[in-house]
Amino acid sequence: MNLVELSQRIKQRRLDLGLSLEKAAAAAGQTRSWLSKVENFRITPSLPALARVAEALRISLAILLEGLDSKPQIVLTKKKDRRAIQRDPQNSNITYHTLTNGRANRRMSPFALDIPAGGGRSISRPHEGEEFLIVLKGKITLEYGKEAFHLDEGDTLYFDADTPHRLHNPHKKAAQVMCVFLDE
Repeated sequence: MNLVELSQRIKQRRLDLGLSLEKAAAAAGQTRSWLSKVENFRITPSLPALARVAEALRISLAILLEGLDSKPQIVLTKKKDRRAIQRDPQNSNITYHTLTNGRANRRMSPFALDIPAGGGRSISRPHEGEEFLIVLKGKITLEYGKEAFHLDEGDTLYFDADTPHRLHNPHKKAAQVMCVFLDE
């Protein structure tokens, strides 16, 4: 199932209804923090919790999940169809732009990241899988465990994501990075 798409659908539906995180979470019997993590694909809700979220968003679970398990051989995503996502906005001001839509069961999740001058993630976090980064514009620093990697335009990194890491831009100009998450 395409969990990134699911999280985007939940957030978009909440916004379309004009509901705050607090109101939607309360209606689903959850906390604001929990719903924020679901919307930012930090956690995956259980089926009963997802059913309560769907009910709170006044949408059937079937419609919310429709098409998330389809697996077309090829997916074209036009630039105009990219979606901007804030992942973990309490700890990061990086904007993620989806580079693919509409494929479930994918192993790779590619994003274009806009990292403002002086911005980035404030805390290091591990997660499952692997990551690949290429700096498209500007300069960034990736802290990986106890090491710091300073990357210029065109530089790349490939790493296991289970070591705590954080991406930030300590420079005076914004940076753009392509990041590909490989899920295990």
